[in-house]
Amino acid sequence: MVSDGATIPMAREKILAQVRGNFDAFLVDGKGGQPWLYWFGPTTTHRTWIKGSGKALWGIEPEALRGKLPKFLPDVPAVREDVADYLGEAQAYDAYIGVLLKRLEETGELDRTLIVISGDHGMPGVPAGKCNLYDHGTAVGLVARWPRTASGASGRGGRIVDDFVCLPDLAPTFMEVGGVTPPSGLYGRSLVPLLKSNRSGQIDPSRTWVVTGRERHVGNAREGNLPYPMRALRTKEFLYLRNFAPDRWPMGSPFAVTDASAPDAAALETNTYAAFADMDASPTKAWLIARRNDPQWKSHYQRAFGKRPAEELYDLRRDRDQINNVAADPKYAAQKRDLSQRLMKTLTDFADPRVTGDGATFDKPPFTDLPPAPAKGKGKGKAGS
Repeated sequence: MVSDGATIPMAREKILAQVRGNFDAFLVDGKGGQPWLYWFGPTTTHRTWIKGSGKALWGIEPEALRGKLPKFLPDVPAVREDVADYLGEAQAYDAYIGVLLKRLEETGELDRTLIVISGDHGMPGVPAGKCNLYDHGTAVGLVARWPRTASGASGRGGRIVDDFVCLPDLAPTFMEVGGVTPPSGLYGRSLVPLLKSNRSGQIDPSRTWVVTGRERHVGNAREGNLPYPMRALRTKEFLYLRNFAPDRWPMGSPFAVTDASAPDAAALETNTYAAFADMDASPTKAWLIARRNDPQWKSHYQRAFGKRPAEELYDLRRDRDQINNVAADPKYAAQKRDLSQRLMKTLTDFADPRVTGDGATFDKPPFTDLPPAPAKGKGKGKAGS
């Protein structure tokens, strides 16, 4: 945020100079002609950011988002501003990438460098986003530029590829580019054939679905440091989710939130651990919790924080925002059975402990810390009980 009397352009240039300087230091440290890998991972789009910064720094008008939010987000001023601020953070990231691309061009490295840009999860601090397997939590941008001087370069940019891919695909991709054979059993397939292709649309006919998973976000979101295990299978037409522990709170335990009381807005906007710790602190989180008993918004609150059934199924042809769970609808029995079998076979093939052995493997060390034991003289019982 702007401080020390600096103008907005001055503050913006200061942070862009940091990006430029860090990259220049990396390039200077390299050896001439030596292959290199530069990983740029700013926390810009992660919480926290300053309320109103989307409009103040980037000219994004929150009210321009009226009527454009997905159905699981309340279309109200506080939430529109929250989304606008997030878009401002994304615009800042775009500016960083512009700096890096310009430096690559100036140093003559642009046309011999593979560039891959991706997020690692969806928007934090809102329902269905980060820490969820709905599209708003898993469908992130993936942009790639194949080097023009590399073997197999198509020379054609601006393509949009519809193949289903996932972040684990990046590991074998970089291995192939680096001339390394991926080890056996690695989940993920190289994207090099897609990058070298000159086609748009569906390129590989086998890439029509993808599996995603989640175990935990913060360590103590629930009593006993327990995770919330989920797996999902996404196709063009359907999203199928399996919640392996539906008795647990998906966004973490309510802790101080009851029907009668809750932490104040300031705490919920800044302290992730105040309640439902698997959703980052945010104005949207605070707004929803404040209206947990309001008949108009209670369904939004329950969808965001309430417990979920063991199975969820969404027909994306009719329900883009994944609001209506049709897993119990007899009309979808065949689709649910097919997707469930495909998901479970994939998990079994890759020896996921949730389906192949002790289902609680990820509930125990070394995957989680043991909860603290009760202090002496403070009662008996198992830790975390």
